Amino acid sequence: MSISASAAEKPVSYYRDLTPIMKRSCTGCHHPGKLKGELDLTTYAAFAKGGKHGAGFTAKQPTNSMVIEEISGDEPSMPKEGDALSKAEVALFTRWIIEGAQDDTPANANSFKLTEPPTYTRSPVISALAFSPDGKQLAVSGYHEVLIHSAGESNIVARLLGESPRIESLAYSPNGKLLGVSGGAPALFGEVQLWSTESNTLVRSIKSSIDSLYGISFSPDSERVAVGGADKSVRVFSVKDGKELMKFDNHSDWVFGTTFLLDGKRLLSGSRDKALKLIDISNGQFIDDINKLLEGALCIARSPKEDIVVYGGEQGVSRIYKIAENQGRTAANNDVNIIKEYERLGGPVQAIAWSPNGTNIAVGGAVPEVRVYTSGKDGKRVATLKGHDGAIYSLAFSPTTNWLAAGGFDGTLRIYDYAAKSNQLVRAFIPVPLKRVTQTAAK
Repeated sequence: MSISASAAEKPVSYYRDLTPIMKRSCTGCHHPGKLKGELDLTTYAAFAKGGKHGAGFTAKQPTNSMVIEEISGDEPSMPKEGDALSKAEVALFTRWIIEGAQDDTPANANSFKLTEPPTYTRSPVISALAFSPDGKQLAVSGYHEVLIHSAGESNIVARLLGESPRIESLAYSPNGKLLGVSGGAPALFGEVQLWSTESNTLVRSIKSSIDSLYGISFSPDSERVAVGGADKSVRVFSVKDGKELMKFDNHSDWVFGTTFLLDGKRLLSGSRDKALKLIDISNGQFIDDINKLLEGALCIARSPKEDIVVYGGEQGVSRIYKIAENQGRTAANNDVNIIKEYERLGGPVQAIAWSPNGTNIAVGGAVPEVRVYTSGKDGKRVATLKGHDGAIYSLAFSPTTNWLAAGGFDGTLRIYDYAAKSNQLVRAFIPVPLKRVTQTAAK
């Protein structure tokens, strides 16, 4: 790293000068999800606190500062991986400590909040959809926001602007009072947002990960909310105060789906590690894998009528399982809980949904069509819904009609009447307001 003469004359800035070095060389091993030496270097406060070897630094005393000891010398202890810091970079840390080790991180440095709704020149990928319990509204993912549409007219009635740039999943609480949103900024933070459906105002934002959160679900009593994470965890939060009630770390890969069982006492999670794990919420204990480990679970949906679940696999197969302990599998690893295996899709299954009356399952993914099946053991395909230009990432059944909403790569929201014999497409529209770009402006 070269330092200009002007930079050398100015006091060293923790935020401008040191933070970029630590992001490049240090925080990969020292962040809340991977605390080597019990040391977190993602914030000034955590850096000052230090780890198992003591405080990170002592102001005005570089020779008594752990960080200087670790990064200096012919064979420095840190970083463990990658190139050692240059002499100029070590000098920056030393000067900063001599100058008092001040924190000049701006108050909004880690904020992703927008001052106004985004302007769209093209429709973004639709990653999440949800109908309200009364069927009157349809929530659609956008960039930094969720757009609320009148389900019958396809017009925007509210824009819920939040901090997360990426919206990964949406779910209404069973009592209809809240819309839950999970997402985040990849490799930076994960967030749960809880919005009032009456006032369209943010009730609570919960940041609780260093990476995105997926697969949001509400407990049957609407008092708890669960999410999975790219950090391989499953978390349950209190709706009332946002407190973390449970954290489960038994998965070995990203967790894309969660669903409470009907009694609200147990939770099922689905992960790219191929496991559907049954969890006791009261103590966070692992009960059992309910399935044989065949392929990564990219999405899950529970029957609204009973404790059975369907998941979509990364190899293109969807399967229905009883949500029950799997002790009967024995050494042969028999798939004793399986009820039905559907036909292969032809690519990863990215979206799956169970109709509110429990009779149908919709599957979407890598191929540009949605398939609707009966949920019984016959598993008959009853509809093939076409018209998309690209993969399907989100599906939602209406609770009051035979409508199925589908969205994905092409950014167009399509609503189908899946029970119709022909002309199944009810309407198709862009769910975000587009700004017309003139040819002159484009140049």
